[in-house]
Amino acid sequence: MNDLSRAINEQRAALEGAWSRVLDSSYVVMGPEHAAFEAELAALVGATDAVAVASGTDALELMLRATMPGGRDVVVTAANAGGYTTTAARRGGFTVRYVDVDAQTHLVDPDALLKVLDERVGVVVVTHLYGRAADVAAVRAVCEPRGIRVVEDCAQAIGARTDEGPVGSRADAAAFSFYPTKNLGALGDGGAVTTSSEEIAARLRALRQYGWDAKYRIGVDGGRNSRLDEAQAAVLRTRMPLLSAQNEARRGIIQRYAAVGASGVRVLPAEGAGHVGHLAVVVADDRARLREHLESHLIRTDVHYPVPDHLQDAFRDEYADVSLPVTASLADRILTLPCFAEMTPDEVDRVCGALASY
Repeated sequence: MNDLSRAINEQRAALEGAWSRVLDSSYVVMGPEHAAFEAELAALVGATDAVAVASGTDALELMLRATMPGGRDVVVTAANAGGYTTTAARRGGFTVRYVDVDAQTHLVDPDALLKVLDERVGVVVVTHLYGRAADVAAVRAVCEPRGIRVVEDCAQAIGARTDEGPVGSRADAAAFSFYPTKNLGALGDGGAVTTSSEEIAARLRALRQYGWDAKYRIGVDGGRNSRLDEAQAAVLRTRMPLLSAQNEARRGIIQRYAAVGASGVRVLPAEGAGHVGHLAVVVADDRARLREHLESHLIRTDVHYPVPDHLQDAFRDEYADVSLPVTASLADRILTLPCFAEMTPDEVDRVCGALASY
């Protein structure tokens, strides 16, 4: 599905240089690499501030804590994105409510939102799933008149741009993950939140470091230790200039798959700058048969994601009355094909050939 060693080997000299800068500086946490990375990330996504943290899940949780309006306690999200927002929201002490998705895009359906909004809802999370930018403006049009904040989950879509602007700049705040398999990946965990609100940025900076408003002085309750270390910041700064070309390579791979036109298989398209090709996902009439066929050609596949959040064993009893028909139907039919920027032309040809012979 992804061979991380290829990128590491190709970038080895630059990565060693990044590590050397950290060693020479003697800073290990929140030093010059960290500060420079935050500035460069904010510029990339068109926000005024970026606040780096220890992981994408921490980014989601702290973003929800920093944006939840007073007197409200419900987070609304899609249930088809791996449970990360659910985990973060529950860890933050919030109630999670789910909205169904559009059958074609697999993204939050703005029309379905109206069925789940009430005075308890404080934040709606828009996930840019598989690398495709969602229609944030449509969600804001539904939410903002009701005093509900809209935030973006950009973990799979860094670098995506639409006519509205880059993902990460179109809502109250946006969370990013730099897990190694992401389009912009560290050599370990990492995350960040971007925002153009001074108030939200200040709250995030306090929350990521014990709730301090000055050293050893806690001014915000609910803080934690969640900091992106210098080494990972240096790695991400080294890789950021490569992002655009790698996103283009990923898009090209998915477009090759889509051009095959396999019977009973729909490849989700990845056309234009609004999609960064994070995952190559297909919808199959018979997923098990397609997966077996691909495995017979020595092609590994995966499912992103097999169990919708409201059906997870840990809390499915809470959502026994929840019905998300589109989400449930897609979970039984989606399949992910290999897609990473370092794939060789022969490997892409082999996947295309296997699809064509299905």
